[in-house]
This record gives sequence, C-alpha cells and structure tokens, in this order.
Amino acid sequence: MSEWERLRDAMRATERPDTMLDLTLVMREGRRLRTRRRVAGAGAATLAAGVAAVVVVGVVAGPGDPPAPERPPPVAVGSPSAGVSMVPEAMKPTPPPTKLRDVPAPKPLGQLIDSGVRHGSDRRVYYMIGLSVPGEPGVTIGLAAGRQDPDGLLTTDLLVNDVEGSDRSAGFHEIGYDESLSNEPVPTFGYFVGPAVRIIGTVDGRQVDARLARWSLDKQVVIFWFEPATLTPGERLDGIIARDAEGRRL
Repeated sequence: MSEWERLRDAMRATERPDTMLDLTLVMREGRRLRTRRRVAGAGAATLAAGVAAVVVVGVVAGPGDPPAPERPPPVAVGSPSAGVSMVPEAMKPTPPPTKLRDVPAPKPLGQLIDSGVRHGSDRRVYYMIGLSVPGEPGVTIGLAAGRQDPDGLLTTDLLVNDVEGSDRSAGFHEIGYDESLSNEPVPTFGYFVGPAVRIIGTVDGRQVDARLARWSLDKQVVIFWFEPATLTPGERLDGIIARDAEGRRL
C-alpha cells in the first residue's frame, strides 16, 4: 500500500462514527508523504501543502493541552526590483532652491538702479546680469533684485529671466513676485522692451503706477518696480499695461 493510500485510509476512518481519528498515524503518514512530494518537484510540493493544510484543520487542542506557540510576524524584505528604495534618506538629493535670497551677487551688467527702498542701512537695487539657457540662444540676460550694504557688498534676493524666445523682444517680460514674507521683501518688479514712459498695474480694480529706469546698456529696456506702499510685495497684479510719451498703449 502506498503512503498516499495509507494516509487516505487513516482520514476516511473518521467517517465511521465508531472510529476515533488516529492523529499520530495521520501526522506520520502526512509527513512522510510531504517529504516524498517535495523531492518529486514543485508540482508535487503544492499537493503536499494542501494535504498538510487538511491535517492542521483537523487538529483541535484539548482542555489540558498547552497552547501552541505563536509565530512571530513575517518581516518583509524589499529589493530595488520590487520598487523599494535602497538609498539612505541622508543621501537622497534635495530639491533646488526657488529663490536666490542671501546669495552673493554675480557681476552686474551696466549700472545698478537704486529703487529708493531701504532695509536698515542696505538699499534695494535692481540690475541686469548675464546668463544662458540651454538651447535658447536668444536668452542672455536676467533681471535681479538685490541689496547693497554701505560697504558696497551686493546680495541677490530674486532673479527673473525668460526661458525661451528672445529677451529683447518688444513688450513685457517676466515679472518678479516675492512671496517669502521676509523682513526685507522685494517690491514687485520686471522689465519692458520699448519706448514706455509709463507702466500701470491693476489690482483689485485700482490702478497703481510703477517707477521706471532705463538700463544703461540698452535704453530700450525699461526696468520697473512698484513701491511697497502702493502694491504689497508678493501681491499679484490683475493686469499691466505700458504707454508711450503720447499716452498710446504699447
């Protein structure tokens, strides 16, 4: 008689009401069968596991039996192929800063423009700097907002520049908004290319005039900024227009 037949007969014995289940025999035959099935291969191992499950379900601890020891919970081990990051937190790259506050300033192109705004002994200034954008040969300048201390040390707070096209095309270019809520907020600023003598912003239905200055290296580039008393730094404009000396809209 094969091991499987002996195990089957031992379990079928429970179908007769006058017969007690011989657990020792069932467990022994099941263990022997599982051993042979594991040697036989993966398909047979699956069958052995199914038989083992039947045997375990059939075992009920009696009142005097000690409780079965609890198994510790399984520990999941991840791998890169399973989508688990193996890079320590300290080695993960941090996102780049979005502002240049308190960064030493690059060399300005042309003259500094004094805004008339003071932060203690520092004065708020605007100036052009040279830069390059990969694949965009028409972008060579950016407009920076910074502070200059009494010793002449220049610090950059905010930089705006085009990211495509030409930085000398007619009209408005990028506008800088300071949303950092720092103790030295940058007044809203930008530049316009063309014969503008007046630049007007609109916010909450009211019009606010910007102060203007021309770039010393190109008089067609008009740098503008809004006084903090008329436009809170960081507050977004609803619209902005430029007018020439005859009052015509550009």
